[in-house]
Amino acid sequence: MAKNRKKNKTIARSIAQERIEYLFGLAKEELSSNPERSARYVSLARKIGMRHRVRIPAELKRSFCRNCGSLLVPGYNSRTRSKNGCVVVTCLNCGSIKRYPFSSSEVE
Repeated sequence: MAKNRKKNKTIARSIAQERIEYLFGLAKEELSSNPERSARYVSLARKIGMRHRVRIPAELKRSFCRNCGSLLVPGYNSRTRSKNGCVVVTCLNCGSIKRYPFSSSEVE
């Protein structure tokens, strides 16, 4: 029975990963017309990830605000700057700031 339970967990995690990516896609589509719905999709994706212990990929994790939960689109609701070897992303909805280090070799 233990093998069957482990198989079910791996299947559930793979389905959860697909749903997370799908919800982020829906959030990007809905952002311009309905920002509240977009934030709801992001929160659902985060809850699915926590429930099934699935990591959200780095490119998706950097695309939402941890403080207010909104999807971050540069120029629309976020400001992106590079300063002293860091990328500084500011959410224009709540004002929170995220900093990501980068090196010159990553740029090339």
